[in-house]
Amino acid sequence: MPTITVSVVSHAQATLVGDLLADLARLAREGLDVVLTLNVPEEALVSPPGLAIETIRNTSPKGFGANHNAAFRRAKGELFCVVNPDIRVDADPFDVLAGELKNSTVGVAAPLVVGASGDPEDSARRFPTLASLGAKLFRRAPRADYPSGLKPFSPDWVAGMFMVFRREVFASIGGFDERYFLYYEDVDLCRRLRRNGYDVRLVPAATVIHFARRESHRRLRHLRWHLASMTRFFFSR
Repeated sequence: MPTITVSVVSHAQATLVGDLLADLARLAREGLDVVLTLNVPEEALVSPPGLAIETIRNTSPKGFGANHNAAFRRAKGELFCVVNPDIRVDADPFDVLAGELKNSTVGVAAPLVVGASGDPEDSARRFPTLASLGAKLFRRAPRADYPSGLKPFSPDWVAGMFMVFRREVFASIGGFDERYFLYYEDVDLCRRLRRNGYDVRLVPAATVIHFARRESHRRLRHLRWHLASMTRFFFSR
């Protein structure tokens, strides 16, 4: 089994991060370490027994991509895993995802993401178009781009809440584009992977739980970031 570095970024989210780190520690997996980035001032978390954690303290807040790229430069693992603080891990997803990444054509692998109720979330999507965004805006009931099933499949892109890469692949495409401060970094990265001949895979046999916060729906600042990132994506070459 390859070694794994997990990158987690906290925005004063000690409770969420503590729960996630406890989940990772319970896996009792050899060769798994964590790079924890404190993006805003907060008390350092106590490392759960058996889990190696390196902490980065930012002097000023950085964007999603910049934080994970900085963590990657500290990463020791053969696999690099990006995880949001609001993810919980009941069962070990890494064996299945690492198995998918043994295929040299696969650039990123992601688990099935379910909500607190156990229902699948729309973490695998088609690349957005102006038409699809317009349809989403006026559709009362959101519809998943891909039906959930049991077999791995190749969506256009997978959400950045949980992504696993081979180290050399992440490095070869330059990691995340840091011009995106928040939102659409995952869409852009998957598009660049595909343009470089790599596949994007979602593997339903691996499952994680997402306690969604939907900040862009609740805060004007997050909504502005979302719109700015969307605009950059559509006008980016």
